[in-house]
Amino acid sequence: MEQYYGILKKCPLFHTIKEDQYEFLLNCINSYLKTYNAGDYVFITGDNVNTIGIILAGAVEIIKENPAGSRHILSFLGPSNLFGEGIVCTKDRISPVSVHVKMPSKILMIPFDRVIKPCGNACDFHNLLIKNMIMLLGEKNMGLNYKIELLMIKGMREKLATYLLSESKIQHSNTFQIIPNRNELAEYLNVSRTSMCRELSRMKESGMIDYYQNSFQIKSIPLLTECLSDI
Repeated sequence: MEQYYGILKKCPLFHTIKEDQYEFLLNCINSYLKTYNAGDYVFITGDNVNTIGIILAGAVEIIKENPAGSRHILSFLGPSNLFGEGIVCTKDRISPVSVHVKMPSKILMIPFDRVIKPCGNACDFHNLLIKNMIMLLGEKNMGLNYKIELLMIKGMREKLATYLLSESKIQHSNTFQIIPNRNELAEYLNVSRTSMCRELSRMKESGMIDYYQNSFQIKSIPLLTECLSDI
């Protein structure tokens, strides 16, 4: 696990916890490592969920499916992101979503009860974990609000500008990689793939952005920000 300490350090659940405590902490909370292949599911809609997952390598997508079989991608998660924290805090712990593995992944699984219940050793980091969990739930709520706002935007260019500016902010760079491919991004934004690709091409021609496959560069923040003036 030591090779993943740098990833755990970026995970909000471990905020302010020192790396020299990780080995003892991970043993104390009964964490364990699981390996998944692309196409696997960590859990599906209707499953009982009692663990929090932290992605150490690879990527997953959170999917909402309806009885008719259609699906909508809610989010994409890469290393240092976690999932399941909102589900395990509910009464029944029944998942309303599926977690689908996009590429070979290693995920650290943490039993939720071991996070919120202090152990017999009176470890200092348990209080920090609880405090960080509360913060995470607040951030999760903010993330859901962002997704709702994104879906409410009607214009294609406005949707794309909002998404790309948000990714740039999250990754602290004007040049960044996104997890979804074009089909998945269109599904996430709830738009036509053809129309989306056409609009991306126009934005590139106008000097707002540049891109190659999943790599994007914001070339003009002012021009991209102007797209949001009518939202």
